[in-house]
Amino acid sequence: MGKPRGVLHQRLAQGEFEHARRAPSPDLATLVEHYWYVAWDLRGLPAQQQETLPHPNVQFVVEPGCTAIYGVHTGRFTRQLEGQGQVFGIKFKAGGFYPFYQAAVSELQDRSLDPMRIFGADAASFESNILAAADFDAMAEMAERLLLTYLPAMDPNVERVSELVASIANERSLTSVETLVQRTGLTKRALQRLFNQYVGIGPKWVINRYRLHEAIAQLQAGAPVVWTELALELGYFDQAHFIRDFRKLVGRRPAEYLRAQTRP
Repeated sequence: MGKPRGVLHQRLAQGEFEHARRAPSPDLATLVEHYWYVAWDLRGLPAQQQETLPHPNVQFVVEPGCTAIYGVHTGRFTRQLEGQGQVFGIKFKAGGFYPFYQAAVSELQDRSLDPMRIFGADAASFESNILAAADFDAMAEMAERLLLTYLPAMDPNVERVSELVASIANERSLTSVETLVQRTGLTKRALQRLFNQYVGIGPKWVINRYRLHEAIAQLQAGAPVVWTELALELGYFDQAHFIRDFRKLVGRRPAEYLRAQTRP
């Protein structure tokens, strides 16, 4: 798997930080993007802030006191890391949580859901087993067993939506809903309904989010940047609109973010 996208700070200033991912089995590949694991050790060190730009995915997160199923988060996610800790997560594919939920995933936007709503009493034992697991591989195997136990019926729209979102993420030239409308043959309204039902948020938001992910990846790579050219490449009419969206989401202007990345 490639480097995670949307992580604003690729390394901690001090301490130890681990981030691992693992692909699901073929039986779950249409529903699950991957399993992930984050651990940190800042004992004896100051707390450090980590920020990410979430993707259009539902996540089942297991952490002491915070275990929940989280819908699409629309803003920047900020977390203060201190002491020692670890988190395990299941990242569902875009559209992949709908067969488990069987309701519009947009209901979960910027909200969380008690895992017992989906997995019943097994959710509690799953949490305790994950927290007691010896390593990430054991955690991923537990997640596989849970999801396979509750494996829903196939839904052809899941794969369709997942492929559309993957296209948005991987094709830098896909910068407008109109292009997506032409590609799918759906009306703009039908496309919006499909995304709200299965993904949990509209196609315009998804396109904008992934174009900003691309901008951040380029800035993190350290290549020379011509701001006007980058803005046009990402589908913006001008540099001012790009800077406005970037600052609103990231919390600083692109040039400020770039300078922070190049500091030792």
